Amino acid sequence: MNVKVFYRDGVKSLLLLSALMLMQSCGFIKSKFGKGGKEESGISNGEITATERKGFKQTTPAGMVVIPSGSFIMGQADEDIASSMNNMNRRVTISSFFMDDTEITNHEYRQFVNALLVDSVSVLGEEEIMSKYYPDTTAWKKDFAFTNGDPMVEYYFQHPGFDTYPVVGVSWLAAQYFSKWRTNILHDFQNKEGQFNSTGWRLPTEAEWEWAARGGRAVAKYPWGNPYTMNAKGCFLANFKPQRGNFDSDGYPYTAPANAYNPNDFGLYNMAGNVAEWTLDAYADNASAIVWDMNPKYDNPDEPRKVVKGGSWKDIAYYLQTGTRSFEYETERRAFIGFRCVMDNVNDRGGARARRR
Repeated sequence: MNVKVFYRDGVKSLLLLSALMLMQSCGFIKSKFGKGGKEESGISNGEITATERKGFKQTTPAGMVVIPSGSFIMGQADEDIASSMNNMNRRVTISSFFMDDTEITNHEYRQFVNALLVDSVSVLGEEEIMSKYYPDTTAWKKDFAFTNGDPMVEYYFQHPGFDTYPVVGVSWLAAQYFSKWRTNILHDFQNKEGQFNSTGWRLPTEAEWEWAARGGRAVAKYPWGNPYTMNAKGCFLANFKPQRGNFDSDGYPYTAPANAYNPNDFGLYNMAGNVAEWTLDAYADNASAIVWDMNPKYDNPDEPRKVVKGGSWKDIAYYLQTGTRSFEYETERRAFIGFRCVMDNVNDRGGARARRR
């Protein structure tokens, strides 16, 4: 036999074999010729052998922190001085989720309204966008009688000096719409990249909010613990209405930057004071008696009152307590209510005991 011909034919055979092996490893032969293996079909030798699908790992979204799962005694952590009797103690369990480490800021919310004014005018109309989703800057005057709120009306939402301050004047309905818009942006990107969709953003439930605010402290009166509103140096630990109304003594007469003061043990800023925050739950005085103890949520679309937590820059310390709850109507827009979002964590559903193994 001619050695050159043998060598040439041998090289061709090796190249062909290598190409076939490469095509098979990339799934080409399986997908084209219908000979899928265990991973593709989940069935082998007449039996179901499906395991997890590969390629999905939920990463922590930008500006968020992981809130671990856990169980705690939800409800009033100190004397109910208002005798409201609307947050009786009971043990609840919460699954892990992600949470914005700060309240949504003016600059973040501005991306939303600007996008609506560019992309959604033909669908929603400019009047609806401005009346429902644009912050009500006049709330700085309407919410407080006989006050000079004009500078805040003019500058708070639009001026770059307030970019990192929490957005206010946003209704519960607008906060819900923002969460859906934020989710759509992420899902559009993931679809283009051929990725699995992450879970979407939403408002936290009341129980999630309270668990996150406590920062893992079992019976914390405030996000930093108990029992005082100032540290050993005499510095206030949140932005609220201290003493007999000295708004400036905590460092800020109105709101503070969203990342002001120290975060709690979960890494969350201003879970007490600055601005009160919308939660997902409808309000009911007897909610503690009617909701389940596993990821509780009071969902009643016919109830226009929604739970507000955390207290604000204009509230006394009682409203800063983790267990204190109040409400506002879902369409109202106040100069002291903002919000932050959460996202379900589907990659870490095991509890504390499972994580220790």
